[in-house]
Amino acid sequence: MTIAYGTRHPCDEAQARGSNQQTLPCPERDKPWVLVTAILGSSLAFIEGSVVNLALPAIQADMGATSTALQWVVNSYLLMLGSFMLIGGSLGDRFGLRRIFIIGTSLFGFSALACTFAPSLLLLSLGRLVQGVGGALLVPNSLALISSHFDAEERGRAIGTWAGASALTTAFGPVIGGFLVDLGGWPAVFLLVAPLAAITVAIAWWRVPASPVRTDERLDYFGALFLVASLCLLIFALVNPASQSQRWLFIALSVLMGAAFFFREKHFESPMLPLSLFRSRLFSGANLMTLLLYCALSGALYFLPFNLIQVQGYSAMQAGAAFLPFTLIIGFGSTFAGDLIRKFNPRVILTIGPAVAAAGYFLLIIPGNNATFLTDFLPGIVIIGVGMMLSVAPLTTVVMGSASNRMAGVASGVNNTAARLAGVLAVAVLTAVAVSRFTPALVHHLQRADVPPEIVSQLEPRASELAELTPSADVSEPVAAVIADAVELAYVETFRLLVAICGGLAIGSALIAWTFLAEDNGSA
Repeated sequence: MTIAYGTRHPCDEAQARGSNQQTLPCPERDKPWVLVTAILGSSLAFIEGSVVNLALPAIQADMGATSTALQWVVNSYLLMLGSFMLIGGSLGDRFGLRRIFIIGTSLFGFSALACTFAPSLLLLSLGRLVQGVGGALLVPNSLALISSHFDAEERGRAIGTWAGASALTTAFGPVIGGFLVDLGGWPAVFLLVAPLAAITVAIAWWRVPASPVRTDERLDYFGALFLVASLCLLIFALVNPASQSQRWLFIALSVLMGAAFFFREKHFESPMLPLSLFRSRLFSGANLMTLLLYCALSGALYFLPFNLIQVQGYSAMQAGAAFLPFTLIIGFGSTFAGDLIRKFNPRVILTIGPAVAAAGYFLLIIPGNNATFLTDFLPGIVIIGVGMMLSVAPLTTVVMGSASNRMAGVASGVNNTAARLAGVLAVAVLTAVAVSRFTPALVHHLQRADVPPEIVSQLEPRASELAELTPSADVSEPVAAVIADAVELAYVETFRLLVAICGGLAIGSALIAWTFLAEDNGSA
């Protein structure tokens, strides 16, 4: 599930605080509306991020998609959001926060409407790609509205209100989204966004003061394009290319675009990603552990709804409700975790947090294909939530403390981008792993159940459909039931491998925290 994308990421609140942001004139009567606009804008991204994966099993069933093709519904959005979010914030500084916020929100809403009526998976993925661009304009500028229209004394209370509202929308968004999927199918998830976006744009136009245009701001368009090109080529290399030679061609082109990106960032006067930030051991370590930690979270929670819906037989609403403990723990436990860093060394907390999350992933190895939620899934979900709760707020503090005040906004944006791009890599890599593991497991269980060889040979090429795989209509009911059981068993085995990998990534994150956060060699 894309809960990972819907929850508040590290440095979300840090972006809102924006200590180096100039406070703009704002009448007292408009300040509540500015806060409402920021909450609605953030909620759009939180809701969309936390409910789309609940619709993925329905999308797969409706469109007959393979898991390899289906991942683009998520990855096309995250690629654009992660790659362009830094420059999206700069566009707000350059052309005015309100203007870019309204453009981003409008684009987000219109693309969601296009997704609602998409007749094919390709057009749905293209709609999500455009929605990612809208999100890259919407997300950073919705947070910047708070820091630019509230002075230092008012900002703390405003951010507290924003954070509480965000926690509620993140927690109950999946339940509402699941209900809509059950009620109206997968298009209902996207249709939900359009009226919310329209309301947000209307309030922003009506009550949010316009901010000045800065003609001195230079934007790193080419840096963003090189980054997204490198990542897209890497994902294409991972997602089952036609041949090994094609795979290596994509990898080579990805490396070339990546090198062009770093060359650009090193020599451009106003880079999207100032490489000087990485001179700080704390900053480098915090972002590396963020990458691994959110790879683990994004990967595990992407595949979990397929287990709950397609194997365990949950409705989409029940699957959404299954994540309530996770989102509530993170949403309302972050204050406790923030207090811990004042009492304990952040190195210790950020080692313990990912290690606790790893224990939760390993617990998700236990459930079989007839599991019960309370005893089999809930313990792992709760422990992952506790581990992430212990990690997010301290991670924000470390990232912000590793950079100078002048670079604080960029530092928080880089860390947020790392968390989102981690989801892209995790979904792509683990989907490839899932298909490679599911295929032999399926064949093994089919042969063990004495399914006729000709049926096995028909099903094996379709193994990339994973748990959605069903036999043709001419197969007898007894054989179809045997095949369904084999598919469930194969998916459970595959899921166990995937969450074990996620547990290993979380342990890697803990080891990086222990190694890199011991000392620093200077901040940017």
